[in-house]
Amino acid sequence: MSNMFYIPSSNLMGPGCLSEAATAIASHGFNRILIVTDKFLNKIGVVEKVSKLLEQAGVASVVFDETKPNPTVENVEAGLAKLKANNCDCVMSLGGGSPHDCAKGIALLAANGGEVKDYEGVDRSAKPQLPLFAVNTTAGTASEMTRFCIITDDARHIKMAIVDKHVTPLMSVNDPELMLAKPASLTAATGMDALTHAIEAYVSIAATPITDAVAIKAIEMIQANLRQAVDHGDDIQARDNMAYAQFMAGMAFNNASLGYVHAIAHQLGGFYDLPHGVCNAVLLPHVQRYNSEVAAERLTDVARALGVDTTGMTGSDGAAAAIAAICQLSSDVRIPAGLTELGVKEEDFDILAENALKDACGFTNPKQATHEEIVAILKAAM
Repeated sequence: MSNMFYIPSSNLMGPGCLSEAATAIASHGFNRILIVTDKFLNKIGVVEKVSKLLEQAGVASVVFDETKPNPTVENVEAGLAKLKANNCDCVMSLGGGSPHDCAKGIALLAANGGEVKDYEGVDRSAKPQLPLFAVNTTAGTASEMTRFCIITDDARHIKMAIVDKHVTPLMSVNDPELMLAKPASLTAATGMDALTHAIEAYVSIAATPITDAVAIKAIEMIQANLRQAVDHGDDIQARDNMAYAQFMAGMAFNNASLGYVHAIAHQLGGFYDLPHGVCNAVLLPHVQRYNSEVAAERLTDVARALGVDTTGMTGSDGAAAAIAAICQLSSDVRIPAGLTELGVKEEDFDILAENALKDACGFTNPKQATHEEIVAILKAAM
């Protein structure tokens, strides 16, 4: 069986690379770019900084800053209207996962028409989206370089997973200088999101030698740098290392896909409007405990990457050690201990489980679950 490997055609990394990005964008010859971002980044001056760099490079820009933390169908439609009204010929996403996903939705509809829900699932679009340049400001989601787009459908109270080669950005930009001002709680949540990407990709049934290599390296770097990035947010080296780690985790899951952590987390986020990274962090050990029945050897590799000496361990011992190490890291960066703290209610488990089993991210989990098993994972995570 053949495998495709998806990644943006160019990717800028390292302190100060934002300035290079503006020049690179201008070299493509576009006239007006829609910057998709949020009000916070606009308020603190990050958007103005980027707009000025683009202007100096000869590219006019229009700002859409109405992206919500979990971008909605309405966000995408409003952004698309602004793009059309201003005759923009390309798009820039500026921020974390939410602006990236919103921008992907806008760019996809600009090229293909229809509604966002038309593209839920895998490779549903006919044409590449409008050219998208993704400038990242957090180290976690890797949405700046993936073919994944997650949009909340408020009418159905779910997050739609769009997995489509046509939403891959043309360019990704990871300048750790843009990440220095991020609060500890956001750093922790996005960092655990990256860890989840790497682990789910490593145990995925679609894993390859390439995704294995970048997944394990990402886990090692997250283990070595996340605590420092959370506790000392001004440490540019830790921020840069986390930017590389989350990028490699993105390379892994962009091609090996994910599992039930994300399939369930999407439902929690859509139903309760909860932060995605926190949901992932809470669910991660419980889903891997479920997976350990079939993926113990792989989870032993994860334990080793998390700094555990696995010499002489059986597969089941190694899997247990991996789960313990995940829990320890989560605790160290002050992630909530369970779903109860997030306001999740057991009365909603049936609908959450039903929708999770339809989520495309769950299709590559190493063990396929029943409705009752998803409910059991949710109960254990409370």
